[in-house]
Amino acid sequence: MKNLKLALAATALICLGCNNTSTDYNDFVNWSIYHGDATASHYSQLDQINKSNVRQLELAWTFNTGDADERSQIQCNPIIVDGVMYVTSPQTKVIALNAATGDEIWTFDPFDGGLASGVNRGVVYWNKGKDKRILFTAGNYLIALNAETGKVIERFGNKGKVDMRLGLEREETSLEVVATSPGIVYDDLLILGSRVNEGQVAAPGHVRAFNITSGNIEWIFHTIPHPGEFGYETWPPEAYKEVGGANAWAGLSLDQERGIVYIPTGSPAFDFHGGNRHGDNLFGNTLLALNAKTGERLWHFQTIHHDMWDRDLPAQPNLLTVTHNGKKIDAVAQITKHGMTFLFDRTTGEPLFEIEERPVPASNLKNEQASPTQPYPVKPPPFSGQVFTESIISQVLPNSKSSVLEAIKGANYGHKFAPPSIEGTVIYPGFDGGADWGGAAVEPDSGMLYINASEMAWLHQMVPVNPTGEVITPGRKVYMANCSTCHGADRSGQQHVFPSLVDLKSRLGRAEVLELTQKGKGRMPGFSHIKEDDLKVLMDFLFETEEVSVMSWTGKSHEEAEDLAIPYNFTGYRKLYDANGYPAMQPPWGTLNAIDLNSGEIKWRVPFGEVEALKAQGIPTTGTESYGGPVVTAGNLIFIAATPDEKFRVFDKTNGELLWEYKLPAAGYATPATYAINGKQYVVIAAGGGKLGTKSGDTFLAFALPE
Repeated sequence: MKNLKLALAATALICLGCNNTSTDYNDFVNWSIYHGDATASHYSQLDQINKSNVRQLELAWTFNTGDADERSQIQCNPIIVDGVMYVTSPQTKVIALNAATGDEIWTFDPFDGGLASGVNRGVVYWNKGKDKRILFTAGNYLIALNAETGKVIERFGNKGKVDMRLGLEREETSLEVVATSPGIVYDDLLILGSRVNEGQVAAPGHVRAFNITSGNIEWIFHTIPHPGEFGYETWPPEAYKEVGGANAWAGLSLDQERGIVYIPTGSPAFDFHGGNRHGDNLFGNTLLALNAKTGERLWHFQTIHHDMWDRDLPAQPNLLTVTHNGKKIDAVAQITKHGMTFLFDRTTGEPLFEIEERPVPASNLKNEQASPTQPYPVKPPPFSGQVFTESIISQVLPNSKSSVLEAIKGANYGHKFAPPSIEGTVIYPGFDGGADWGGAAVEPDSGMLYINASEMAWLHQMVPVNPTGEVITPGRKVYMANCSTCHGADRSGQQHVFPSLVDLKSRLGRAEVLELTQKGKGRMPGFSHIKEDDLKVLMDFLFETEEVSVMSWTGKSHEEAEDLAIPYNFTGYRKLYDANGYPAMQPPWGTLNAIDLNSGEIKWRVPFGEVEALKAQGIPTTGTESYGGPVVTAGNLIFIAATPDEKFRVFDKTNGELLWEYKLPAAGYATPATYAINGKQYVVIAAGGGKLGTKSGDTFLAFALPE
């Protein structure tokens, strides 16, 4: 094992993304940026914990935030700066901890004890001399705190806050604009993406750079181009005034030396029908490379044309160096929900492996114009399944296959890009991947990438917004426009994800539901754009007090409604399970993968996650879905939680062998962090649970080797 002091000194040279040049790295090794550094490497040079001793890992400290509730989560990747850890809680409080002991230093509650909405994956640290700041988002606001005291910096924005809805040239105060992932710092700029509504009423996902001192917007890049801007012709002429989405919700990466920021964007809204956005829709589903100082476009690559499958780019791109034809190339790798890895020269945007445009099926929905082709990278191979066929249907239990066949009777499947349909379409890989927001880990100089992948199909069905003979009341109209995307057209919700709203009046009061609808809570955003009269009829509909009167979706006749740009909604997000509640495909249902980006080959793949009920029946490890990413270290280790079995695991990065595991108090749907204080290496993970039917938690746990 290398001497840890040497590792600390070496780390001082590259600073792991830390912009504090005065730190004594004989005392600290920081994890000062979301996912490790500005390149999103998820990598640490620390090797005190390594293959020879990892089985000795023990709990060093725990911290409980005390604010978990039903369905709450912690998706936070902690940052650690000079011995202080900054985390966010289930209710989006920001908390500073002593990183060696877990003792609380300060807490800031942006909602002042009120309802918290959304999830938060971490904060941003910035300093200039004695000015040390934490920047984070809560609700519609970007907030600046003093990093040492947790007090709001009043001279930032409007008394410490900047309203992220401003500057988007829409009806600003009624839009949902939040940020689940932290931005990236370039000099005195915070470059920030956003999460927006995915329905027909949505804010545009423009990327902005905020001045960290003042809060002013320094530049804006229009992901839905305005007249005269590159890509404008890939949309209808008025789209920039009306269409939303194409937003960068997954986080950003930065080449500090070149001054290039890399931005992955999501799909345009509405996610599943493009009747009001005919064309390829740049810059939706695109990896963008921008001048970090000015926001000028340098290059781009669109991974999905005219998205109809919610194929957002789900994670930060990873910057690393690969070797191709004997030449070292600084590259950027972008993983996708549909299990692909796109690799580019990070300066020019030139693909480092061939990318083919292949024909895909056309849509049979009214007013839909699917792209005739989609891009396929020839290498590396996909890291998740690609096409749902009867041959891959699960036979884990005797009734598995027959029940799945019954569930998909009449549906479309058999092609990765089978389009949405009234008959129903099996979406595989599913809406959550493949890969998701946890992202990949890379070794900056070896060309290796490590990614956990989920194997889950979803059953997706479009429905006419005004079917013949159906009674559509005013309240149902508002519900279908705002709520059905998550809770389903029939209000039944989705297993483990979105609660059923059937018989809501037996569980909640009208005033409570009204407040939740307006302000949001947890994963549910606030719907501040719904007008007062519409809120009233929506409550009448949900509490079944509405007078039934025939009314079409738009107040028009059924025949006229057929002329709507988007004449469909969809029945909600529904995973495809067998009759026993297990995924529809044959295992593994989750994997951990090592991909060599030098050769474009998968080096190894192992099942990731266990279903204890099946294990008890003697069924081998099946793998599971996972949410959260890995960390890789110079100690030849991969640290990862992410699975619903509530395990925190360590794997050998050279072959995928499981070396150590620990049962957490709740599932760790987050990415760990590793750091060192006074010569001792720690690894920390958030155990917040709350997804996939698992219990919620409120604990941060740090592990280290025994003294």
